[in-house]
Amino acid sequence: MYEHNNTPPDETTKQRDAIDINDFVFAATGARVRRLTTRSGEHWFPAMDVAKQLGYANTRDAMQSAVSQHHTTTFGDIARSVGLSDARRNTAGHGFRTTMKLVNLQGLIQLVQRCTKPESQPFRNWVSEVIATIQRDGSYSLEPAPVQPSPTGTAAYAMPQQVADAIVRLEVRNIQADEIMAAFQREQTELLREISRSQGAIARSQGTIARDQSAIADSQRTIADALQDIAQSLRFRHPEPKLTPQQLLAAWKAKNLVFTEDIHAVAAYLAPALVRGEASYRMEDIATRTGLSPSRVHDCLRTLLKRGCMRQTGCAVDGAPIYVLP
Repeated sequence: MYEHNNTPPDETTKQRDAIDINDFVFAATGARVRRLTTRSGEHWFPAMDVAKQLGYANTRDAMQSAVSQHHTTTFGDIARSVGLSDARRNTAGHGFRTTMKLVNLQGLIQLVQRCTKPESQPFRNWVSEVIATIQRDGSYSLEPAPVQPSPTGTAAYAMPQQVADAIVRLEVRNIQADEIMAAFQREQTELLREISRSQGAIARSQGTIARDQSAIADSQRTIADALQDIAQSLRFRHPEPKLTPQQLLAAWKAKNLVFTEDIHAVAAYLAPALVRGEASYRMEDIATRTGLSPSRVHDCLRTLLKRGCMRQTGCAVDGAPIYVLP
């Protein structure tokens, strides 16, 4: 037994097909499927390969519905008939398994006859013609090919026109498929190049953005340093007033203000902050520090504002009023 077109161990046992078996199968299925050929010249094909090429969705269903049982076997049965070790050696690397279902040439033709693919129609037509010719004439024979006999002395035969036309159509379809695939691969290559160029441009843009951000950060740091220098300069240009809290209280008393102890306590608490710029305290804080009630602190603050000792400019974030000297 040998696989596909491998030469068998004994050339004398090799038989010549009237039609090349590979062309025959290609015309039937549109593909070069795997093949086992026994020493007697019988061909066997993996059912799964044939069913796949013919468009059957389920190999098992196709075998049960289309192929007679005596046209099927398994690789294990054939291997045991010729010796398992010899079969494994001759089919090594071709994916044959012991339980793999095989069909012979008759089984392959039965599968083709059930096929609905338009590509198999010329082959089915030829098979129908063969049957009709045999029914009419009692036999069917191929015309001798217009070529010289082979060196072995066996005759050559012309391939039936229907089979030849089917092979031509399938080859044309394969060439077109190859051209489409080649065009797709070219488009894919160009797309990959374009993606690569785009990624390079994006990377360069990101580098430019990173440099710009760094420059902006440097500018912000420079501006912050400049503002700090300006603030420092202004601090030195406007020194702290020399008025002390005690002098401020004395100035208020000099205006003939009637200061009760409560008002004096509130004024003394506010004076240190007022001479520095502004005082911002909540009424509750003043009450806690002076020991007065909040309502009394409120009255004292109103008196200081009414007498012109200070004025309110607004409120802080926490709601505390802001007082400054008038």
